[in-house]
This record gives sequence, structure tokens and C-alpha cells, in this order.
Amino acid sequence: MARRGDSSLSTRHWVASVQAEAYAGLGNLSACERALDEAEKVTDLSGPAHNGGWLRFDGSRLSEERGARYLQLGRLDLAERALSTALSQDVLASGQSFRRRGAVLTDLASIGAKRRDPDQVLTYGREALQLARTTSSGYVARKLQGLRTDLGPLARDARVVELGAEIDALSTT
Repeated sequence: MARRGDSSLSTRHWVASVQAEAYAGLGNLSACERALDEAEKVTDLSGPAHNGGWLRFDGSRLSEERGARYLQLGRLDLAERALSTALSQDVLASGQSFRRRGAVLTDLASIGAKRRDPDQVLTYGREALQLARTTSSGYVARKLQGLRTDLGPLARDARVVELGAEIDALSTT
């Protein structure tokens, strides 16, 4: 059993999360999933899993991370499931963490773009755009700019073209 607040253990789990990102970048699904599973063990630690310093890895972002890695790997169904789970968490409820919520919404819109589903793109993309406008979050604006590059296959849908123009206008203000 882990000792209460053992920050060295949470560091180990954080490293596994970083490794998962690297494996996803290499296209290695099985290694990515093993690393994500290892990172998830941080939730088994009793008490606070961090020392209050710069590393505050407590597992609360694992659904977001898992979804982002699956998206990176092109595993859209797995990504959507993980991101939907993340979006339903209290910490990402509307009015809580705008930056994190905006990132998840943008990733869900990106899944819609990859599936050529304009309705999904618009549902999540518009909400992320509204968050970026309301909060002036540069991070969410940059995530949306990344989404902008995924919209090409939907260029015949006037609503998606309008969303793209709104994203462009956001990045110039």
C-alpha cells in the first residue's frame, strides 16, 4: 500500500502519462495504453498524491489525457468515449476549468471533423469558441486554430466555413 502523500509515486505516474504521449506520437497504441494504465494507478494512492510543488499529478486529468492520446492515434471511438467522460466530470462543468473544458470541446469537434460530421464539429466547436471569447484564453484559441486545420474536408458546409472564419477572427484579436 502506498504511503500517504508519497510524491515520488505520483511523479512515477506522471512520467507514465508523459510516456503515453510519446508513444501516441510514435503511433504505438499498445505501449500508449500500458503507460496510461500505469498513470491511472495514481488514483490508488491514499491521501494527497502531490507535495504542493509544481507537480500536482493526482489523476483528475486522466480521461482528458486518454482522450487526447486516442485522438492523436486516430482511434476516434475510444477518444470520444474518454473525452465525453472527461466532459461529464464536475471539474469540467460549465463555469469551472474553462481552459480544460475548451480543450476537451475542441478535441470532440476535431473528432467530428475527422468523421466529416459537421453537426458534431459545430456543437463542440461553437461552445469552445464561446469559451475562448468569454475568457480570452490564448490556450483555447490555439487549440481552436489546430481544429481549423481539420475543417478542410467540410469546406462545402457553409456553417463550418463560418465557424472557421470565426476562429480566424479570434486568433487575430
